[in-house]
Amino acid sequence: MRDLDFGEIYSEYFSDVYKYVLILCHSEAIAEEVTQETFFKALRQIDQFNGSCKLSVWLCQIAKNTYFSLSKKRKLTVPDLDADLPAITSGLEDHFFDQEAARQLHVLLHRLNEPYKEVFTLRVFGELPFSQIGELFGKTDSWARLIFYRAKKQLQEAMK
Repeated sequence: MRDLDFGEIYSEYFSDVYKYVLILCHSEAIAEEVTQETFFKALRQIDQFNGSCKLSVWLCQIAKNTYFSLSKKRKLTVPDLDADLPAITSGLEDHFFDQEAARQLHVLLHRLNEPYKEVFTLRVFGELPFSQIGELFGKTDSWARLIFYRAKKQLQEAMK
């Protein structure tokens, strides 16, 4: 990994890391700040990257930790997202026609424990495949499917 030029790493992965952070925070300004900080940290720690996972996964882990640290430091809250919600599953689709139900879904989603909240958000709003979600957590795609299924069930039960 030391053979790679850090400028090349930055150019190749900046967009992926930025999109990942944007999924987490829903703020372009924060996503930009966290992504820049992520690459600054990665540059300082590049010798610690041992190749046991993909470089993009390593960078996204740094980004996730950086975002959560920033959130705690600033006591950030995720903004309310009432606009343009995708249909999640057939059991929940009807609720999206009602803005109050959409607001309620977001409130319930933010009350979910980790990793349910993050897996659900990455799958639904980030449209990431289960294989990538599993990789981000150092788990399998089957694990990601199970966590997503459980999160969906929790949301469905809470919306009844």
